[in-house]
Amino acid sequence: MERRHFLKTAGASGLLLATHHLQAGQVGPQPLPTNDDVNTSLPLRYRQVHLDFHTSEHVKPILDQFDPEAFAATLKRANVNSVTCFSRCHHGFIYHDTERFPERKYPGLSRPLLKEQIEACHKLNIRVPIYSTVQWDYFTAQQHPEWCVVDPDGKITGTPPYEAGFYRYLGLNTPYRDFMKAHLTELFEKVPVVDGLFLDIFLTRECSNTYSVREMLRQGLNPDQRADRLKYYTEVMDDFKRDIFEHVRKLDKDCTIFFNGGHVGPAIRRTVKYYSHLELESLPSGGWGYLHFPLTARYARTLGADMLGMTGKFHTSWGDFHSLKNPAALEFECFTMLALNAKCSIGDQLHPNGKLDAPTYDLIGRVYGQVAQKEPWCVNARPVVEIGVLNPEAFTTSAERTSDPAMGAVRMLQEGKLQFDVVDEQADFSPYKVLILPDIITVDETLRAKLEDFLAKGGALLATYKSGLAPSGQAFALPSLGIDLVGEAPYSPDFVRTGGPLGQGLPDTELVMYLKGMEVKARTASVLAQTNVPYFNRTYKHFVSHRHTPSSGKAGYPAATQNGRAIYLMHPVFTQYAKSAPRWCREFVLNAVRMLLPQPLVQMPNAPSALTAALNYQSAQKRYVLHLLHYVPERRGAEFDVVEDVLPVYNLRVQVRLPQAVSKAVLAPQGRSLSAKASQGMLEFTLPELRGHQMIVLS
Repeated sequence: MERRHFLKTAGASGLLLATHHLQAGQVGPQPLPTNDDVNTSLPLRYRQVHLDFHTSEHVKPILDQFDPEAFAATLKRANVNSVTCFSRCHHGFIYHDTERFPERKYPGLSRPLLKEQIEACHKLNIRVPIYSTVQWDYFTAQQHPEWCVVDPDGKITGTPPYEAGFYRYLGLNTPYRDFMKAHLTELFEKVPVVDGLFLDIFLTRECSNTYSVREMLRQGLNPDQRADRLKYYTEVMDDFKRDIFEHVRKLDKDCTIFFNGGHVGPAIRRTVKYYSHLELESLPSGGWGYLHFPLTARYARTLGADMLGMTGKFHTSWGDFHSLKNPAALEFECFTMLALNAKCSIGDQLHPNGKLDAPTYDLIGRVYGQVAQKEPWCVNARPVVEIGVLNPEAFTTSAERTSDPAMGAVRMLQEGKLQFDVVDEQADFSPYKVLILPDIITVDETLRAKLEDFLAKGGALLATYKSGLAPSGQAFALPSLGIDLVGEAPYSPDFVRTGGPLGQGLPDTELVMYLKGMEVKARTASVLAQTNVPYFNRTYKHFVSHRHTPSSGKAGYPAATQNGRAIYLMHPVFTQYAKSAPRWCREFVLNAVRMLLPQPLVQMPNAPSALTAALNYQSAQKRYVLHLLHYVPERRGAEFDVVEDVLPVYNLRVQVRLPQAVSKAVLAPQGRSLSAKASQGMLEFTLPELRGHQMIVLS
């Protein structure tokens, strides 16, 4: 299929983002090699709308107010330059001409909606990736229940028969796969051009339908064992992506392809070569929360693929008609995407009447107008980092999007203004000065060798709680920690004695550690901090007051140890911070990092903890760009955090350590210079006012 040329001229703003790191013991930009497993094709745009259109056949009339030119003009006025439009929705209906599947065409659809959307948008140089559902298709689930995923109890997985919703999972090892390929083939025939494909709902669900059981038996697996069911269906999901990717590439060699599972984590490594880019669905009010995107983006950007962040204009989440997000919240979410090297996508949904909501596009337009102004300082920017955090998701079988150790680590390090990536055990560790193993990072022989090599070459390590243990949990696998395992701590809660370098900024006292730790004894390590133990553990036999027993003042066992460039903390401090955020847990961690990294890239001595700093580098322009963001999510309702007010911060002292003799600090996009002082590799300046988001160019 011949492609239109306007998309070929999208410019440098869409080129592949390469990650930007530090070599151990070295400050400054060190490019990583390109990830050859990632497919690159058409460039992404910075200002996308993901336009949902899941429409029941019971809605009448449909599209009575749709005007293609007005549709595209509304997007253009809102500074949108890419919009995802629908081929097929979760109800199972098709919104364009179809000869192969007339029964699936939306009942009463009198015009080829998708074709008209594409033609009108292309006239205004607006890109149009195309959406089609995969695992959720209500029409197919009703017509072919034998194609549905079945749980071990024999029930169809998803929405029960008498509940509202189309969330019944379709099996991708059934004849449904043949339908998907035929549907995609016809899509390329019926629309002017397919700029990209957004294929939605890819979630591994163990399956016991006839197709799965028969194939598991053929492969010598045991269908009655959950581990075998998950192993088999993981392979089904991976093979489906391969099959669809190869099928689409026969139809078009350039269109972008993304398989959406609502989260991008370490599991994507197996199939990332079948993605042209990554889209990080992360609606903070819709179940993801405000820490999900920073965690996911800091991991995804290490995979070498261009990426979009995706939030929504909704007050809550998808399907929330006639609601608007607070403007400050939408700014925060989009500007965080820019700071963390992602382009922006805002979710909306088209009303069945086909008319875009004017207040929604006033809101989007105001935010995207600012994004357009900021883009020149984001194009091809690479993160400048010095810390790698091993992703706990790679070390657990939990299906949750995030884990407490990961969330606690991201929150702590962001509050400390530290520059870091989230990595997995397959990553190259050499670009980092410090590696952090939060709470649950077990160490097999392969990882042991990598970590010991990292330490031997000058790197540093911070491990907490069970991190560093062998997979058996019976002993520490890292000799460099210089400790031996005794077992679970005999007391909980116990108490850490402050003082010394780990207690900087904290009063000289005992501080409670609510979660049980691991008792260790020093072999070659020195003890940095000691625990005191309570009089006794709280039981029905003996208890004190409402919550826990106070300290007896008696010494217990080491709370923290150091062996050369390796520090160990015995408590699950990251998990604890995610649960209840004790300030002393954060300070223990940040003080430990300061011991291993005494001169971090960015320091802001008088900044509030809610302020986030992200340092990037643009090699073509030979300039650093420091993003500062200060927005404060609040739990005003019981269900999720909101951002409403932009709280200004004044007279912020900023210290940045860079390898070049950088002496200029200029506000972007304003162009106003700040008075800056350069001394011994550090540039210091004061930002008079931060109101939400500010970029500062260091050149």
